[in-house]
Parts: sequence; C-alpha cells; structure tokens
Amino acid sequence: MPYRTLRPLIFALPAEPAHRLTIGALKLMPRSEPIFASSLTINVAGITFPSPIGLAAGFDKDAEVPDAMLSLGFGFVEVGTVTPLPQAGNPKPRLFRLAEDEGVINRMGFNNGGQSAAHARLSKRKRRGIVGVNIGANKDAADRTLDYVNGFAAMVDVADYITVNISSPNTPGLRGLQDKAALDELLDGVLGSRTALNRHIPVFLKVAPDLDTQAIDDIVDVCARRGVDALIIGNTTISRPSLTSGWRAETGGLSGAPLKTLAMEKLRAFRAASDGSIPLIAAGGIDSAEEAYARIRAGASLVQIYSALVYHGPGLARRVSDGLAALLQRDGFADVAGAVGVDAV
Repeated sequence: MPYRTLRPLIFALPAEPAHRLTIGALKLMPRSEPIFASSLTINVAGITFPSPIGLAAGFDKDAEVPDAMLSLGFGFVEVGTVTPLPQAGNPKPRLFRLAEDEGVINRMGFNNGGQSAAHARLSKRKRRGIVGVNIGANKDAADRTLDYVNGFAAMVDVADYITVNISSPNTPGLRGLQDKAALDELLDGVLGSRTALNRHIPVFLKVAPDLDTQAIDDIVDVCARRGVDALIIGNTTISRPSLTSGWRAETGGLSGAPLKTLAMEKLRAFRAASDGSIPLIAAGGIDSAEEAYARIRAGASLVQIYSALVYHGPGLARRVSDGLAALLQRDGFADVAGAVGVDAV
C-alpha cells in the first residue's frame, strides 16, 4: 500500500505510539540487500559506504531493526542513542509532529533499554551492511565522561563506528561537553580507551547546530588534535524559526524541514573552519536527492535522514539514493567524492 494512503492512518495515532507501531512492523519485514549505483560508493574514515545516504540516530534507539532499515535502501544505519544503564527518558508526551511545517519536536531524553540489551541484539547480526552505534551518558551519571568511555568499551565489538553524541538538548547539561576543555577531556578518555583496547574503529562526534563561530573553531581544533574521524553536523535545534503548527510552542529539539537552513549554514561553517581536513556528515532537514546533493557539494561526505521519513515514507532512502546518482551523472561526477565540497568557499 502506498505511504500516502497509510499516512492519514498513522497520523491518527500520537507520534510516539505510531513510531513504536512502525518499529514492530519493520521487525516483520523480509530482509534484502539493496543494490546501489557504483557512483554512490565513498570511503570515509576507512569504511567503504555503498551509498552516502544514512539513517540518523534516534529512529532505532535500541538497535531493534538495523537490518530492516538497510533493506529499505540506506547505505548505513546509526542506532541509539544508547546509554550505559536503561532509562525511561522524559515524561510523556514528548514527541510532536508539526505536520504543517513537516517538522518534529522531541524531548525524549535518551530513552532506551541500555547498552547491554542493544549489544545483545547487535551481537546476533550477520554483520551485513554498515551499522554505527551512537552512545550517550545517563541523565543522573556522576561522571558523564566516564559514561562515554565505558560506552565505547561496551559497544565497540558490535559497531562499524561509534558516535559520541554530546548534541542533545534534552539531557540537562549535556551540551556543556561541547565546551573546549570538557570536549578535550572527553575525547582524551574515549580515544584513549580505543588505544588501550586496541580497537581502532572510527569515532565520530555529533554536535549541535546551535553553535557560534568560536565554538565551531574550538571543536574543530580539539577534534583535529585528538584524531576524531568525522563530525556529524548536527542534531535538533533549540531555536525556533517561523512555524505554523499548533505544537510549535512545545519545548525540545526541533528537526525536519524547518531545520534545513540552519543545518546548511552550520555545515558550511564547519567546512570553512576545518578546510576539509575532517570528514563531515550532514543531518537536519534532508528530504530529497536535491537537498542531499546540496549538502555534499557544501562539504558533506555523508548525509543522514530521520524526520523526513515521517512525511515521505519508507521509500525515501531509495528515492534519494537513485536521485543522487542521477544528479552526479548529470553534472559529470564519476562518484560522490568528486562532488564533496565543490561549492565550499
């Protein structure tokens, strides 16, 4: 059944129950291995991605359906955010569709079943397709840096890469880890753990789109010195552009189409600050092949999608990948890498 037919039925449910229903349905979906155009293959941080179109963290918090999402045409999937201990997250309701704006506001608060449960699920996979694990700190952690160090150690053997997520606005104080000194200490701990464990998988850092120029410069400096393998730009925003939905006053992070302009602005800022020295992964408001292509031309090596699935359905990843291949061919690029950063200034 086409998604446009199902969407009114899904939207008749509150957002969070509808999401849980979707996860349940995906568990029943037959698995397949998608075929991508050869031009979409790109190597980032030593990993060969069959397509630069990925699923952002937040959709599959507990690593329940990574293979189902790969089957839908994503070149890679990022599960999580998972924390060392299970936690319920913030009180409900905490997830809101802004249908008139094609946006979402959430204040979930890293609700998840904990790293042990996610590890058990991932350890049963056949490891076909690229799956990254996004790690976070528990809300009541006495030492959040230690939570990330322990999280890396707990999940490293079931991940193709680890993302250190310090970008959520829904855990009080978490974004403070983006400050230069705190970030330096955090990365020293996580990357030191990688060395000590002799598990040299890529480490990505996910940052917020609400950073000023000095913060961007500081983050790039620390990441370059510490050897972070890529930066994800970014998560949801606490800012509020002009919105029309009745849910627009809800607190939490805003994602989806209203984030598009800010996300592109910060991607360009990180590209300028890093001068292409650190691979960038774009997230926020990507809902078409044209938008994915624009982010790649602005400096992103990979892109991630989440909120747009709410409005455009499960076929979106395949449509974006196919459309991106056509755009690369139209403009004479043999592969994605050739287009990365061509519009950067």
